[in-house]
Amino acid sequence: MKVVILNPSFGDNFVRVARWAAKSRGRVQRHPEYMLTAAQVLIDAGHDVHYIEAAARNFTAEESIDSTVSLKPDLLVMHVTTPSIYSDIDQAKTIKDKIHCKVAFVGQHATAEIDDTFAIGKGVVDYILPREYDYTLRDLANGVPDDKNLGLCWLKGGQVLKNMPRPDIDVNELPFPAWQLIQPEWYPDGGKKFPFLTLMTGRGCNNACTFCRDPQLMYGYKLRNRRADLVVAEMEHDLKLHPQIREIMFETDTFAAEREHVTKVCNLIIEKGLHKRLSWSCNMRVNTDLDLLPLMREAGCRMLMTGFEFGTDENLRVIRKGGVSIDMARRYSEAAHRLGFTIHGCFMIGAPGETKESARKTIDFAKSLPLDTIQITGVASYPGTSLYKWAKENNYILAKNWRDWLTESGEQRTLLSYPQFSHKDIDEHIDIGLKEFYLRPKQIWRMFITINSVGDFLRKLHGFKAFVHYFFQKFVRLIKGQGLKNQAQTKFLHRRVRGQSPSTNSADPALTAVN
Repeated sequence: MKVVILNPSFGDNFVRVARWAAKSRGRVQRHPEYMLTAAQVLIDAGHDVHYIEAAARNFTAEESIDSTVSLKPDLLVMHVTTPSIYSDIDQAKTIKDKIHCKVAFVGQHATAEIDDTFAIGKGVVDYILPREYDYTLRDLANGVPDDKNLGLCWLKGGQVLKNMPRPDIDVNELPFPAWQLIQPEWYPDGGKKFPFLTLMTGRGCNNACTFCRDPQLMYGYKLRNRRADLVVAEMEHDLKLHPQIREIMFETDTFAAEREHVTKVCNLIIEKGLHKRLSWSCNMRVNTDLDLLPLMREAGCRMLMTGFEFGTDENLRVIRKGGVSIDMARRYSEAAHRLGFTIHGCFMIGAPGETKESARKTIDFAKSLPLDTIQITGVASYPGTSLYKWAKENNYILAKNWRDWLTESGEQRTLLSYPQFSHKDIDEHIDIGLKEFYLRPKQIWRMFITINSVGDFLRKLHGFKAFVHYFFQKFVRLIKGQGLKNQAQTKFLHRRVRGQSPSTNSADPALTAVN
């Protein structure tokens, strides 16, 4: 069977496979490791597989559609997201009308909203493959009857049928991602050595953070690590396939959760001399065994992407960031700094119960740590998560439809809003935090003196340009908003002068925009 896996277009710099589906503030792109693992499963099963990276390559919708239609697939597989779902269905419909292929949707949003997605995509979407879809997709392409294909959601006589779920996949059985279908240069990231690839050392997570989609929707609450020899073999494979890469990012949420696994991976990297050929980075939690850090550093680990999240223990507890504390975070960051790691801190504003005082503590906490870079986001509440369910039940979600997850310019929109701390307060504190952290003379000097190569300079230049572009767009939106407000006020006064009721033209676009 000819299968096209499409990562569809949805505006410039839209990051479709990240934890937050939006244009990132750092203007980065994420590699589609899960989709390309499924692609390799299909290739190994003998199918003709093509991958179209329309998102990271900033294709227009027309280019996304035309690239797919030209291949004339029997089966079109699309990764869909919450804010892009209407656009995704529109593209799928256009493609299906032209070539009459079957259409299957995958990803977190389709998993969380199966019935709604079928309803919106009536006549377009034939299948939804929730959760881990590698083998469900293989069996679909192999012609296994719909009612026999574990994990498949499908339509029969207009009725949505949901087959029994599949057991969790043995991650040691999975092939390496089909990186031959992409170019690493398509995925810029100011924090990584360029070009780079990502690598999943396992699936699942043994933590239960309320906001995190992947454990709740896709891969479960049990961490399934791959054997250390497979992790290192994949690094060797990636280098052979793309010898230009300078770094590998272990994108697993909790790489260092199991001491024995980390020790075996690091020792094998050293044994094979891979630490002399490229660096690697990984995601970390602050409750990592600190005794692992020296070995990780020796094995070539360069950067630790660390989820500090908040600056108060109360906020950490309320989002169920289990087993961590502010004191633990400080000890971790100081130990990693002493060993020479680059530390990227991930922070959020907008936890349930957040106040201006607690948000201020998070900003001050971030500034007090020896961090090289940070990111600050509003707490994102996506369908299917326990945070979303709680917020919706308590009317703390501002969204009226799936489009509301993004601003007009494609940025992540803050949708949580509390009586004591509104969405505007959240946005304001995000911007305050970013400015205060990066515009300190100490931080500017630190970033300047740590430039150690042309590549490092280009990475930091990319980050600086992204920082400026983000705040420039905020300024432009502010000016436009002020213009609309002035326009609305002028029209209001004109109506009063003419003796009209202000409600006479309540559908006026200017008034609508202000409201």
